[in-house]
Amino acid sequence: MKKTWKVLTGAVLVASLLAGCGASGAAKSTTAAAGENTTTAAAAEGETKAAKDGEEKKGLKIAIVSSPSGVDDGSFNQDNYNGILSFIEKHPDASVTPVREETGDTAAVMQAVNDIVADYDVLVCCGFQFAGIGTIAKDNPDTKFILVDSYPVDADGQEVSLDNVYAMQFKEQESGFFAGIAAALETKSGKVAVVNGIAYPSNVNYQYGFMSGVNYAKAKYDAKAEYVEIPSYAGTDVTNKNVGGNYIGNFSDEATGKVVGKALLDKGVDIMLVAAGGSGNGVFTAVKEAGNAQVIGCDVDQYDDGANGDKNIILTSVLKVMHSNVEKQLEKVLDGSFKGENALLGADTDSTGYVSADGRQQLSAETLEKLEDAYKKVQSGEIVPAANFNNMTPDDFTGLK
Repeated sequence: MKKTWKVLTGAVLVASLLAGCGASGAAKSTTAAAGENTTTAAAAEGETKAAKDGEEKKGLKIAIVSSPSGVDDGSFNQDNYNGILSFIEKHPDASVTPVREETGDTAAVMQAVNDIVADYDVLVCCGFQFAGIGTIAKDNPDTKFILVDSYPVDADGQEVSLDNVYAMQFKEQESGFFAGIAAALETKSGKVAVVNGIAYPSNVNYQYGFMSGVNYAKAKYDAKAEYVEIPSYAGTDVTNKNVGGNYIGNFSDEATGKVVGKALLDKGVDIMLVAAGGSGNGVFTAVKEAGNAQVIGCDVDQYDDGANGDKNIILTSVLKVMHSNVEKQLEKVLDGSFKGENALLGADTDSTGYVSADGRQQLSAETLEKLEDAYKKVQSGEIVPAANFNNMTPDDFTGLK
């Protein structure tokens, strides 16, 4: 596969802390051509003053590496980027360089990281495909890595924990669970679905969590809902297991996203969770054109991207809170308290959830009340939804004891 990747070097001026997922709105920043100086004006001024004082002042040099969609994907990558932007807003002597590896090929991803690792203090690597950075990180102990959605592995593919790598995975099944409950309680057609990008563990977690939530609402509240999937779009997870579902096969293919979305609409689905990155734009378009269905947003609050004339297609959004966790680790790098860890984050650390704020969702008061009850039970561990690798399947899940 041809290895193609783009580097955008930017001096960040303002931070946009929340961006719509599934739409084309980009994080607010200014960019310079590749190869130009990345130092911000504030950093330059600070360095000049430090030089006069006989001291050295240096802000963190950060790179964020994404594949195959960039930091303006409006969802997963952009939320991680927003965490960096928030950090830079507080520490304007720091700088960030977005690096986009366009193919998604794991060898190309590793090459993209290896080519820049010596040039930065911190590398933020977004996605399951970056698990292979273990060897690179071990060979570059002075560089800090923040890995999102995977844990590092060594050359033999074995999971490792490294002092210079903070790796975070999320309990996406929890957010998927909330989406499934909401969809099952709010559907009018009685048919609901999930649209995913690629069957990475994080996406399968969303799917299995959603299915668990539908089953929970049916068992506890007698909801009349059927989970719909189209066999021709079934996904195969990282163990080559057929996990069913509705997978686009890419995170940056809007055209196929629209095809999959329309196929589900034609099956009578009127509410769908969309966890497909940039490909989700196409699903949004299909739903807007249909005019009789709704979407549950994913990873970030997508309400602004749901605008459709004087209406909005967003029922609610379920959350995977990456930006604050990325920012927290950058602060630790800066103050010297950074420690390597393979962390699993969920509702117990306010890292999963759903949007309940007035004006940002269209759930009924009854559904909001039921979701709050479910959230407390998930947060306490009373309810544990099915996930890709927790030895549970959503088919028989009820969550009732």
